[in-house]
Amino acid sequence: MAVLGVDDQPLFLDVAREVVAATPGFEWAGGAASGAEALDAVAQLSPGLVLLDVRMPGMDGIETAERISERHPDVVIVLMSIEDSAALAPAAATSRAAALIHKRELGPAMLRRLWSLHGGKGA
Repeated sequence: MAVLGVDDQPLFLDVAREVVAATPGFEWAGGAASGAEALDAVAQLSPGLVLLDVRMPGMDGIETAERISERHPDVVIVLMSIEDSAALAPAAATSRAAALIHKRELGPAMLRRLWSLHGGKGA
């Protein structure tokens, strides 16, 4: 499964890439540093899964998720944040993202679980 990471923090993109590389059956499609870059990258790279930071300057992750979902309904989007998920849940629910997780939860087991629960939703 090809995974696109989207985060304005290069350090977290590195972490996400390492998690994807450590997870059998997943491959890193690329990274984007903004919502606008993410829209272009999804169109060019056709990932099956997008790991998307909620808080980014300009177009935030909620709006980016909405736009990706409109244009690419088969792409599974996982919103990620360092903030309390409960506070973000209402906005995340309107974005059509499959899940909202805390960034510290991202690891191979979580990646497999998310794909197991939400992968192939458009198939």
